[in-house]
Amino acid sequence: MSMKRGFGFTRRAAVVALMASVALAGCGSKSEAPSGDAVKAAAAPGGIEKPVLKLGFIKLTDMAPLAIAKEKGFFAEEGLNVTLEPQANWKVLLDGVIGGQLDGAHMLAGQPIAATIGYGTKADLIAPLSLDLNGNAITVSNKVWDMVKPSLPMEGGKPKHPISASVLQPVVASFKQQGKPFNMGMVFPVSTHNYELRYWLAAGGLNPGFYTPGDVGGTVDADVQLSVTPPPQMPATLEAGTIEGYCVGEPWNQAAVQKKIGVPIITDNEVWHDNPEKVFGLRKDFAEKYPGTTAAMLRAIIKAQQWLDADGGKNRAEAVKILSQPNYVGADEKVIAASMTGKFTFEPGDTRDAPGFNIFFDKNAGYPFYSDAIWYLTQMRRWGQIPEDHDDQWYIDQAKAVYRPDLYLAAAKGLAEKGVIPADAIPETDGFKPVDNGFMDHIPYDGHKPNAYIQSLKIGLKKGQKVTASGVTGG
Repeated sequence: MSMKRGFGFTRRAAVVALMASVALAGCGSKSEAPSGDAVKAAAAPGGIEKPVLKLGFIKLTDMAPLAIAKEKGFFAEEGLNVTLEPQANWKVLLDGVIGGQLDGAHMLAGQPIAATIGYGTKADLIAPLSLDLNGNAITVSNKVWDMVKPSLPMEGGKPKHPISASVLQPVVASFKQQGKPFNMGMVFPVSTHNYELRYWLAAGGLNPGFYTPGDVGGTVDADVQLSVTPPPQMPATLEAGTIEGYCVGEPWNQAAVQKKIGVPIITDNEVWHDNPEKVFGLRKDFAEKYPGTTAAMLRAIIKAQQWLDADGGKNRAEAVKILSQPNYVGADEKVIAASMTGKFTFEPGDTRDAPGFNIFFDKNAGYPFYSDAIWYLTQMRRWGQIPEDHDDQWYIDQAKAVYRPDLYLAAAKGLAEKGVIPADAIPETDGFKPVDNGFMDHIPYDGHKPNAYIQSLKIGLKKGQKVTASGVTGG
């Protein structure tokens, strides 16, 4: 497929589309849900019921599809006038979507799932599109790195990867002997980062702690104490000594490298190869009320995802410049480029090829697989955020209520029919990935059998077990 055909649109077309959207916004359009013939018209390509939109994001490089859709004119091309607004933290962002101050957002994959099952808050949210694969890392302080590095196996004069969390066991024991907790940070209780960090620790024989009903700390029986810190504040919190490590998205691991205050010890791609990361989330009733607008947003974001991965990443340097602007990620270009242009630095002198660190379009990155949602639900149950057992069908039903491949496919197929994206970029699937053997501990995951998977994990709740303030009971 030629780049011209894939992305070509005239400046005039973009301007006309944008002017049309503004004109529509000023025509006294009301917020009542369309009905009858109006619904059919809105669902047709180009039927935009709500052209002026506000979308939220957190200052991370994986918000790139939204920034590119805005800056490269893909939103305008779809007749949308979009404002992108950075949010202080994931809780503020979630509340903004639920309350209607935001029409949609760059969201943690676990947020619409947790809201729908009523964990933390209750709201009917959906995820009609996955924004990316990979993109996170786990960083430890220089002090901890200096304690573990001498024991690491070496390969070509550099530490051999992936590095198991088992290397932290003597460090955690040393802290305990001194009467100190070993603290690490993550960004939100239902974040990918929380579950990745917990997975890594547990695979290395360390218990990251359990949640009890009404408890957002999750520290019962913990060997390692995890706490919430907003992504941009991670390096400063590490430097202050409040935490000894963290799991976060870029550029905040590379920021620690540049500031020489910490060392990324493992990437999330090494914990779970090609793991799903953020989603585009919005209220279910928004998608029902504004189907044409929703489809237009998805088309614009899919085009941006394709642009980001086009021709082996030839556009990434331009993307880095865009993301470095203060209204987007606001980090130094050099820091963003350190992970987004096919390389990843673990410590000074140890920069490695990492072409798959950020994937936005390739490998069906945009398709919202049910099995991805089910994995998040298994981790919620594993660590006590889901306090009771449920049968396999419950997990599948919850996933289908939130992840909406039907909406993704409608948008993607429309683009394929016009030759904007290749047809073979759209997966032929029932919504479930094949059995996944990409985890660092080699435990296979089958999304059709969530309970069997939960039982196979060495550390974590098992069938019949519950958590109280005094520990795990039952089972």
